[in-house]
Amino acid sequence: MSGEATVTTESTAGALFTAHTPASGRLLAQRGLFEGPSAIVSKDLYLDVVEGVASRDRETVTLEPSAKATGNTYFGRFPASYWQRWTTVRSVFVEAVVSGSGTLMVRASDVAGDSRTVAAESMTDVVQRTVTLEAKLDKFVDGGGLWLDLETDAMERLTVSAVRWTVDAPETVRPTAVTICTMNRADDCLSNLRTLADSLPALETLDAIYVADQGTDTVDSRDGFAEVAGALGDKLRYVKQPNLGGAGGFTRGLYEVAGQAAGDHANVLFMDDDVLLEPDIVIRLTAFSNKAANPMIVGGQMLNLLHPNQLHVGAEYAQLNALQPGVPVPHSPETADLLGVNPKTGKATRQERRLDAGYNGWWSCLIPSEIVQKIGYPMPFFFQWDDAEYSYRARAAGFPTVTLPGAGVWHADFHWKDWDEWHRYFNLRNSIITAALHSPFDLNLLSRVLMAQVMRYLLGMQYGLTATLIKAVEDFLEGPEILHDGGVAAMKEIREIRAQYPETKRHDPTNVPGIPSNDIVINNTAPRPSMQRAVLVKRILNRALGKHRFAMGAIPADEAHWWHVALFKTAVVTDASQEGVRVRSYDKDRMVDLGKRAVQVVSRLRKEGQAVQAQYKRAMPELTSRENWKRLYEL
Repeated sequence: MSGEATVTTESTAGALFTAHTPASGRLLAQRGLFEGPSAIVSKDLYLDVVEGVASRDRETVTLEPSAKATGNTYFGRFPASYWQRWTTVRSVFVEAVVSGSGTLMVRASDVAGDSRTVAAESMTDVVQRTVTLEAKLDKFVDGGGLWLDLETDAMERLTVSAVRWTVDAPETVRPTAVTICTMNRADDCLSNLRTLADSLPALETLDAIYVADQGTDTVDSRDGFAEVAGALGDKLRYVKQPNLGGAGGFTRGLYEVAGQAAGDHANVLFMDDDVLLEPDIVIRLTAFSNKAANPMIVGGQMLNLLHPNQLHVGAEYAQLNALQPGVPVPHSPETADLLGVNPKTGKATRQERRLDAGYNGWWSCLIPSEIVQKIGYPMPFFFQWDDAEYSYRARAAGFPTVTLPGAGVWHADFHWKDWDEWHRYFNLRNSIITAALHSPFDLNLLSRVLMAQVMRYLLGMQYGLTATLIKAVEDFLEGPEILHDGGVAAMKEIREIRAQYPETKRHDPTNVPGIPSNDIVINNTAPRPSMQRAVLVKRILNRALGKHRFAMGAIPADEAHWWHVALFKTAVVTDASQEGVRVRSYDKDRMVDLGKRAVQVVSRLRKEGQAVQAQYKRAMPELTSRENWKRLYEL
């Protein structure tokens, strides 16, 4: 197979995973980089030039006289607090190749963001000297990081390259197999494969790359695929399979790795197909996992692709019984400008405090083989909540999840995705299943949450979204059999249901069916009501009586609140994607019918929920078994 990728629709058993120990006895924990993987990414996320002039490329920086640069940046920091808390490492070396004159300093921060110098070395007229500085990991339990600062005096010029943060290597270094799930995003997936291929010399611990292609527009149809496959050689395992959603695509990597003779010596790193990839994340997550005191899930953070300077969240958890994912843990930065200033502290935005995550999204998430051996494979959810369910199941078995700062990829901004889409079905259904498996499953609370959603949807004339919710609860009550096909039938059915509701369709803002473009005028919302319950009752009564304050108006996406939309007979609402608009029109018959159906299905949930919960718990071992996934993969 030299120079070629394995292309198959069946199991790729036969790959070998090679554990090794670096000859130096040191394990690369992260590289010191000075430029991102794309021109859209600011170099200041890697190295900030705070005084004077410096030129930066991917692995080299040159400071002109009287210049200062700091690695106290998102990608430049070493997450010391996390390494001290979760790994057996107690010191880290910073190695760099230096030419010229100047000073290198390893700086540290604490939980409050106050900085100090822990090691420094000045040099004069050196040529390609390898400089090594050591920093102890002994004062970071609650928070803080390490970074490298560079400085030149007048008449000095300094070039620094090949910066490496290293730790003592374990007896054997467990490699990582990357798994990319893709579905009709061939160009995005190919771009990430090309990034990995270009970075191969640095990715010594990358053993294999599995691509589970579930689309009709396949990655191997692209002209550049053969070249990338040749560059990756037998590291690339390209698998075509039926569309089983994100759960089926990511699980394929676990399935393949666990099926190898040496499978217990490999980690699996899930990675979305449409991210902008910083390949150093492979190094950072792999090293952290290899030195962890105990096996754990190690996730990367998400940065917003449309706003590359923004960190989505430092760490998150799910309020299971309230069906609420993505809740920032206390003290977590949220939609934080990494090049800005924290308004509370007046300091640069940095995540100093160590945070405990409930789960990590599968845009980048590493799972050690011990966890798979102990708790099995992911649930066949098709899409949504598979990552949260797996982390909470792992936590119950003694395996926590860590979201590692500085290990990040750029992913499409979540708040630019509209909530009223077909995948909302899977979000709702799977969240209820996850709550049944891993929460107290308080049916009174759950019923209130669902009915509150129903009221908001109906007042907002989101009849298709209400039907989506009803279908999700109905299918939960069907029991574990609903997961038998991995979600294929459910995806088709929910699309057919939603197609019956006009407001689920997106239109060009200048070509809205039945409404002249010039008649669509923005009508802004009033502030959030101070007496929401009274306003809610009033809006419900007016809807029931068919009374409307406005016949029609345009509503911006961020103002489409139930109390505002409920004032209109017809509302042209901007889609959250900002690519078009939805037309919501009052329909009393549909509103009443959907309201009755929602009350009926939630009443069923209250009566039957405990019995159905027991069914899912009994079925979970079989649903998450290798045999079940083998059946779904038709192997």
